[in-house]
Amino acid sequence: MSGPDISVVICVYTEDRWEDILAAVSSVRAQSRQARETLLVVDHNQALLERLTKEYGNAPEGPGAVRVLANAGPRGLSAGRNTGIAASHGEVIAFLDDDAVAERDWLRRLAEGYADPRVLAVGGRTVPVWASGRRPAWFPAEFDWVVGCTYRGLPPGRVRVRNVLGGNASFRRTAFDEAGGFATGIGRGGDRRPLGGEETELCIRLGQLRPDAVLLIDDRAVIHHRVPAAREHFGYFRARTYAEGLSKALVARSVGVGKGLESERRYTTRVLPAGVVRGLRDAVLARPGGAGRAGAIVAGVLTAAGGYLVGSVRARRDATAFTATRIEGTRDA
Repeated sequence: MSGPDISVVICVYTEDRWEDILAAVSSVRAQSRQARETLLVVDHNQALLERLTKEYGNAPEGPGAVRVLANAGPRGLSAGRNTGIAASHGEVIAFLDDDAVAERDWLRRLAEGYADPRVLAVGGRTVPVWASGRRPAWFPAEFDWVVGCTYRGLPPGRVRVRNVLGGNASFRRTAFDEAGGFATGIGRGGDRRPLGGEETELCIRLGQLRPDAVLLIDDRAVIHHRVPAAREHFGYFRARTYAEGLSKALVARSVGVGKGLESERRYTTRVLPAGVVRGLRDAVLARPGGAGRAGAIVAGVLTAAGGYLVGSVRARRDATAFTATRIEGTRDA
């Protein structure tokens, strides 16, 4: 088998997804290209840790082994991923969502992208599996990132990108050696707000450290991501777009506004206006959901912008408070 060996990390946190977790692991075991190992990282849930250890027996290292371990850092997805990175042995570390299943050639397609030594990350295409059996008529494909899936506007094929999408992504180990791991102050943590952006921040940081680095998305590396019924409603859509604005403010603070919003400018000025026009045209033609999709795009932009504004104000306030504290400490000294 040519190409790098790959460790797969699946971060888990709740027994409510027990069947999803088993399906995710089964999909990795069924790959046409065998994973070196699968690591299940449990996020501060002792009952789930014990149940998974009993299920898989914590097999020793070896081809196709499944290992169960506890998140060694603070609660949250970033620390869970960092725990998996530290415990893994593969030349490449791939990440799969705990409520997704990978198609049989997923790892093979990811591995093919590393033929070029400049490539430090390869992502794939994530397809939504709606709980209701079909996409809600009002839900615009341009906003499928809201439910953790590939959205309309990304170019097809194997293409160079600024950042990969975290639920279906892989990185060379050397990328983490150079850039460090995922930032624990960004992304989903212990609270209930659906933040994100940790993989974006890491990819931008990696590109700044290694300007020659190549990051790819190959739409043949496919996973299917379950979208629960609660996420098919506008209330979740609104909460998630607002949280994305907050996340983008954190990313911009970390890596700079220019890089932090580089891809978002094209998306906002080209992809979304085209989506609004498409929705309005469908409404005129009496096609279901056209007006709703156009309205949802506008609402999503405004809500994300509001989150970004609030997040930016908070970031400036925190920076000012930090500076004032340092000055006061210097005076006291």
